[in-house]
Amino acid sequence: MRLLAEPVPGIKAEPDENNAHNFHVVIAGPQDSPFEGGTFKLELFLPEYPTAAPKVCFMTKIDHPNVDKLGKIRLDILKVQCSPALQICTAPLSIQALLSAPSPDDPLANDVAEQWKTTEAQATELEWTSLTVRTNMGKLNKHHSPH
Repeated sequence: MRLLAEPVPGIKAEPDENNAHNFHVVIAGPQDSPFEGGTFKLELFLPEYPTAAPKVCFMTKIDHPNVDKLGKIRLDILKVQCSPALQICTAPLSIQALLSAPSPDDPLANDVAEQWKTTEAQATELEWTSLTVRTNMGKLNKHHSPH
């Protein structure tokens, strides 16, 4: 497995001692994401690679719109977009990217997706409010500065 030979920063994979098709994967939460600083354990199983998509499941509980309570992951390359051309390391890399950019409009966990959308909307609203306040304060300071 290429991931074992050429390690990727933030991702570690070890084969299972008892099953050559099973790997224990650890992914670091991506920088500048809500999961930064977290360490997430996953199981990666290769049923009939390269003809079948790898099966990947979070073993660490995670509140993410594209991961259900059982750790199953909604990600195109694990289903419809799987092809022999994709490397095995693509799955953990794609999951790490999914942690940085969740897709709440195509959820597996609807409750988490709704919460995510609300929080994201509130964060955007706070950003806009902050930006508006700073812009308005700048205008006020220009108009009211003693010269």
